[in-house]
Amino acid sequence: MPSGTYAKKRWWRWRSNPLRRRDDVVEAWIVLAVWIVFVVGGAVAGLVTAHAADEVFARQRAERESVRAVLLTDVPSGAPSIGGTSDRRTTTVRWTASDGSTRTGRTLVDSGLEAGSTVTVWQDGHGRLTTAPPSTTEAAIESGFLGVAAAAGLAGLVFGAGAVARWRLDRRRVDEWGKEWDLVGPRWGHKTG
Repeated sequence: MPSGTYAKKRWWRWRSNPLRRRDDVVEAWIVLAVWIVFVVGGAVAGLVTAHAADEVFARQRAERESVRAVLLTDVPSGAPSIGGTSDRRTTTVRWTASDGSTRTGRTLVDSGLEAGSTVTVWQDGHGRLTTAPPSTTEAAIESGFLGVAAAAGLAGLVFGAGAVARWRLDRRRVDEWGKEWDLVGPRWGHKTG
């Protein structure tokens, strides 16, 4: 099939056509709106989400600081792990917060360490133990992933809404065809001649 013929068939709802119904024009506008919102809205949602996530990760890197802590108990290699097969175990540590106070808390450390060993832990601005902030590379990857997920979520909503609108148009067309057939159908039952 020549490409010109295909283009004419593809854009038939937009051209003047005696067979074109009002619902065909509405459907064409719905399809156009869905694609515009998909492209523009998806890009905006992805960029805004990625930027917001990157700001959160940057704030975490600025607020959290690493401190040296001392293990208060042994961490044997054979101890049961929390949540799987990790070589890290939960134990109690003591550290000095940035305000000079001595604190104790529980955190994950590598297994096989003895009491009195020194480990590095992370604390937030209030001196509470927290996880290490993501590196700039990890933050960039996670921000990108969250941006793509936001764009995909918006795409699903937009295409779903477009599909529902087109389904409703199809239902209306079927109902109109049924009404028209009720008027025309009985006339076809008579023989001519």
